[in-house]
Amino acid sequence: MRQRVVRVAVTAVLVALVLLAVPLALVIRSSLYADQRDSLERAALAAAVRVNPDYRSGDPAELPPPATGERLGLYDPQLTRHAGDGPAHGDAAVRRALRGLVAHTQTGSDLVVAVPVPHDETVIGVVRASSPVSTVRNHVFLGWSALLGAAVLALTVAVLVARRQARVLAAPLEDLSRHSRAVVEGDLTARAAPSTVPEIDQVARTHNDMLHSLAELLRHERDFTANASHQLRTPLTGLQLTLESGLDQSDAQLRPVLEEALTSARRLHHTVEEVLRLAGSPEPAHRAVPDRLVTQLLQETEQRWHGLFARDGRRLDFAVQDAPADVRVPGGPVAEILGVLLDNARAHGHGSVRASVRDLDDALAFDVSDEGTLGIEPALLFDRGHTGAGNGGTGIGLALARDLAASLGGRVVVSSGRPTTFTLLIPVHREDSVQ
Repeated sequence: MRQRVVRVAVTAVLVALVLLAVPLALVIRSSLYADQRDSLERAALAAAVRVNPDYRSGDPAELPPPATGERLGLYDPQLTRHAGDGPAHGDAAVRRALRGLVAHTQTGSDLVVAVPVPHDETVIGVVRASSPVSTVRNHVFLGWSALLGAAVLALTVAVLVARRQARVLAAPLEDLSRHSRAVVEGDLTARAAPSTVPEIDQVARTHNDMLHSLAELLRHERDFTANASHQLRTPLTGLQLTLESGLDQSDAQLRPVLEEALTSARRLHHTVEEVLRLAGSPEPAHRAVPDRLVTQLLQETEQRWHGLFARDGRRLDFAVQDAPADVRVPGGPVAEILGVLLDNARAHGHGSVRASVRDLDDALAFDVSDEGTLGIEPALLFDRGHTGAGNGGTGIGLALARDLAASLGGRVVVSSGRPTTFTLLIPVHREDSVQ
């Protein structure tokens, strides 16, 4: 912005200087030439007054001494020079003056003024005054140099003023940009400072008000997440303790039910922990630690979901034979993502569901596919709140899966629309593998 302000100011000054300096330069030239002709005419008139009318009969003709750089000469009607300095024979200016006119002309490298000498209504001679054109030209160049110096000075002052004004205008905008960058980097306390420019101050106030509202909104959301999670922890812990105490009872028929309920409670507790981790650590740098073998994770997930699909009369097939046996992944978040994808296939898919794993050397690809056909734009599936037409969903599951995958440095994509296939890509660092 600073450079643009300076360029605009300099361009405006240059246009003004051109519009003023060019006519002024022409005026200087015309004025200096006119002044020199006037000076020659005054000198010639002063000499004509002093000419003795009887100079043709032999009386001396006295001419005043010319100014520096000028020459004066007296010519008779026969164009012969009788006194002073000049060409031996009269030129066109002298011939014109013999007709009773004051002649102004330029002959060769001289400016010439010829004035008639009248006597008894007759022209008895001509006084010719001349000076070199170079003298006037030098004066013109000096005037133009002064004009150029003034123009350069004006341009310099304009540049200095423009740069100062550019700093005044750009500094608050640069400050606002720095604060905006700080906000992008996560500092929601950054606020733009007031400046001396009312319009920019208005933008800064609007920015600060927007940032305050955004910070309050984020604070309320985080407080809600933390409060809800905190309030869920206590009853979940109490439920687990109750179920664990029930396992100590001798009723053999009650024990399987309690074990299944305890497993669900623990799974719900892990879900709350993952939601809290995602809310408190949005950056990929805070990734969960790989803690579970892939084969173990798939077996646990199959046990959890097999009964639900069987209850709906649908088949769930887990292809665990292709899973690497020595690679660990973050069990909690990966299990949550697979749960979201399987629940999505159960609620919105059709036919059998197949889950498999592909080893891509530096990553693992978990595929969950069913026999249905995707009928909407794949990108819309991951928009929070988008549920499709009449499916009864909340529009949160796939968005949560996407965010959980991003927190692990991976991503969830629709790899096929027919049959519908979702793929979870998780990067794997081989140093995390079990040797």
